[in-house]
Amino acid sequence: MQKTEELKARRDQAVAKGVATRSIYAKRAQNSELWDADGKRYIDFAAGIAVNNAGHRHPRLMAAVARQAEAFTHTCFHVAPYEDYIRLAERLNSATPGDFKKKTMLVTTGAEAVENAVKMARAYTGRSGVIAFSGGFHGRTLMGMALCGKVAPYKKGFGAMPPEVFHVPFPNTYHGITPEMSLAQLDSLFKSSVDPERVAAMIIEPVQGEGGFNVADFDFLKQLRKIADQLGIVLIADEVQAGMARTGKLFAFEHAGVAADLVTMAKGLAGGFPLSAVTGRAEIVDAAPVGGIGGTYAGNPLAVAAANAMLDVIEDEDLCACADEVGNRIKERLTAIADRQGMEVIGDVRGLGAMVAFELVTDRQSRTPDPALTQAIVAEAEARGLIILPCGTRSNVVRLLPPLTTPIDQVDEALDILEASIEVAVSKTPNTV
Repeated sequence: MQKTEELKARRDQAVAKGVATRSIYAKRAQNSELWDADGKRYIDFAAGIAVNNAGHRHPRLMAAVARQAEAFTHTCFHVAPYEDYIRLAERLNSATPGDFKKKTMLVTTGAEAVENAVKMARAYTGRSGVIAFSGGFHGRTLMGMALCGKVAPYKKGFGAMPPEVFHVPFPNTYHGITPEMSLAQLDSLFKSSVDPERVAAMIIEPVQGEGGFNVADFDFLKQLRKIADQLGIVLIADEVQAGMARTGKLFAFEHAGVAADLVTMAKGLAGGFPLSAVTGRAEIVDAAPVGGIGGTYAGNPLAVAAANAMLDVIEDEDLCACADEVGNRIKERLTAIADRQGMEVIGDVRGLGAMVAFELVTDRQSRTPDPALTQAIVAEAEARGLIILPCGTRSNVVRLLPPLTTPIDQVDEALDILEASIEVAVSKTPNTV
């Protein structure tokens, strides 16, 4: 651990304190494996937070980026545009749900995609209000923070948020919030707090990421589509974490048979290279004035090359089917663990495809969150060579995001480590059953 400790000390001296990090300093990685600065091997069930859906350094992505680097690395699309940007836009227009004419813009981060989707919706409707949902995560910019439904650490200490952003409870039946209750709260919001004729957009994650991998009820999403149509509101699907085959379909909204007006995507889009996109109804995307949207690095050529290769890999290697296979194996194992005597601390196992989580509670009757146990499991898994992540508004959910290309024997190896980590953490952590 000599090199790791050295890097940690240097990081503490040189890097902003607010940039949270783990104690794994990466040296190299391949597919679902990662080695740290001291040569320790890990199985990566974080995938860069749902970025490396095709694993670390997929050879087809690496080859595409290398070819592009031989041509040019940056021109700025506003100055000297290039064909691959157009080709990627054409492919995303065809791939996103909805039988209507679409257009696409490329940017760099998920937060940028969300910001631009809101700008498009406001320009199109002439309205300014935006509705988001509790537990949602939409980025760290000012508008992104305002839309987020989790205070710590994303909003805490950063002062006033942009106005005219409203929140409605996200349906979470495990914690007693039914889809009907959420819809009733939306109706109440329209009657008591904001005129729907002032609302430009509603934005929702079909599967919440930071919020705890809560899966939106499919009928609820259909009702949102109906309400948006009735009231002239733009429906935005935030597919930044759930998209790009992660849930067993290219986009998670497809599970509900619903087409949003705008789709934001990032993370898995370019398989490890910074790229995001907004794709949606042509008339909405085109509502912004010429020059009103974009950015110097938006649609970087290297990232665009990776994204075009990523779409090829998703299709050719059937990563949607891989997500279902890997996810089902994880859920079956977690359910079996939860059914064991002494494992009543696992209150819920949930997810779609290979976007799986389990929630930790002190007991299944009160469902009181147990963030201490959650952190203990994450730490024990890391010590044993498995990278997993916590999440949830109460910090009591463990999320599992393996690359969709993870070999099944490594999935099983990771689950063995996870099971042992849960057992050890339960035995050591106070206030658990």
